[in-house]
Amino acid sequence: MEEKTIQDRLKNAFAVAEAAAVNTRGSLSVVDFRMVSFSLSGKDYGVDIMHVREIAKAGQFTYVPNTLPFVLGVYNLRGDIIPIIDLRLFFNIPVPERTDKKDKLESLLILSVGEQTFGVVVDKIDKVLGVQKSKIQPPHPLFGDINIKYISGIVEAEKRLYILLDVARIFNSRVGEEEKDRAYTKPVFDLPTSAAVPQASARQTVADAMNARAAAAAKPSASQRQSAPDTSAQDLKFIIESLKTYRKFTTTPLNEQWVNARFDSWKEERGKGKSQLQNENDAALFLSSFWSPCTGAWWTKAYADAVYKVLPENTAKQICVWNPGCGKGTESYSLACVLRKKYPAAKLRIYAQDTDLLSVSNAPLMSVPDAAAADWYAPFLSKKANGEYTFTQDVKDSIMFEYHDCQHTNQLPAIDIVFARDVLSLLPQNGQEAVIADFDEKLKANGIVIVGENETLPAGSGFVEKTIGALKVYTKNK
Repeated sequence: MEEKTIQDRLKNAFAVAEAAAVNTRGSLSVVDFRMVSFSLSGKDYGVDIMHVREIAKAGQFTYVPNTLPFVLGVYNLRGDIIPIIDLRLFFNIPVPERTDKKDKLESLLILSVGEQTFGVVVDKIDKVLGVQKSKIQPPHPLFGDINIKYISGIVEAEKRLYILLDVARIFNSRVGEEEKDRAYTKPVFDLPTSAAVPQASARQTVADAMNARAAAAAKPSASQRQSAPDTSAQDLKFIIESLKTYRKFTTTPLNEQWVNARFDSWKEERGKGKSQLQNENDAALFLSSFWSPCTGAWWTKAYADAVYKVLPENTAKQICVWNPGCGKGTESYSLACVLRKKYPAAKLRIYAQDTDLLSVSNAPLMSVPDAAAADWYAPFLSKKANGEYTFTQDVKDSIMFEYHDCQHTNQLPAIDIVFARDVLSLLPQNGQEAVIADFDEKLKANGIVIVGENETLPAGSGFVEKTIGALKVYTKNK
């Protein structure tokens, strides 16, 4: 791999960028934004240099099964295994057919977003340019072949127009304080697809049910109007709006019972006049008791046993499972192990989907920590040469990690189990309605749906709630 750090490779480019900023009277313009420019299919693009770790030439990436076409594989970057993504394929830009020549090298930008590092393949890497932030114009779809929401702006430099990519949004990074919070938040889905939307009649049924319950909840009883102070209702409204702003958490009949109960306890914790959410940390603390057990973590044996108990008896040769919002993959692997124990003779197919690109790219490479390896996971693990534990090949082969937005229907086969904990609450209400309608459309007559511990599928959505042991499941209303 031929590579240089961005400081070494582009040392002279910095000087060029600074010199270009000097105006005709010899004074220095304010250069407060630097970008690395590159080309895709003949068009000029740029990314904030703060995200660029280095540039490189590389090839012979290690193929990873069960990933989408734009993930070329992984690469060993001085001991760090990083995913390699072809940005052209990601944006559906035509790419010349690849050959199997071993000396074929690709132009790579090694990008870092928070603590994550990955490589993106582009046509050609150009230079470093310095511009003024005030010169950056809002994005416009006429300037690119890609979705406008992945463009942070347009800027002219050296008589050329550059499309600035929003790297953090492209890869849907959730870093910083969010990852430090005990409450784990699953990514919100925003990758559009061209697939057809669910049938209007099914969606309308769910919408009517949710809106009816919302209207009933919003109308207080006569006793409530007399006893509850007006400020309490206003504070709850502000909290609901703040949760949506800070955490993309949408309060609907799906979760309003929990929100109302949590608001009562929140007022006691915070004290009179201090119940409003002031920042993202407040929102995370408010939601800390919402998430289901073991969300974003390796499952305990007790929780694995509880899931095993609710799984229906099924003698089918193939069991299909839909796991939207799979996150980093711990949930999908844990579920696969429980399913393998429950249905030892069946072929398992788990469609694990998320819009966190790094997560779904890294999930097939996941190693299991020693603490989990010594627990109930042991029968489903194998030990690698380096001493690390990984899942057996049959467990890995049962999971298809995909980059997809569950709000837009996809071409899945008939589903036996939908496992979607804490996903729906992180969608807008129309997204919740669309996904619930998709559950109804894709689930087999004898199938089950498992949602978050504090989520409830609304009456009229076509599902019946059952409690089995410590968990609740939903079946079709036959």
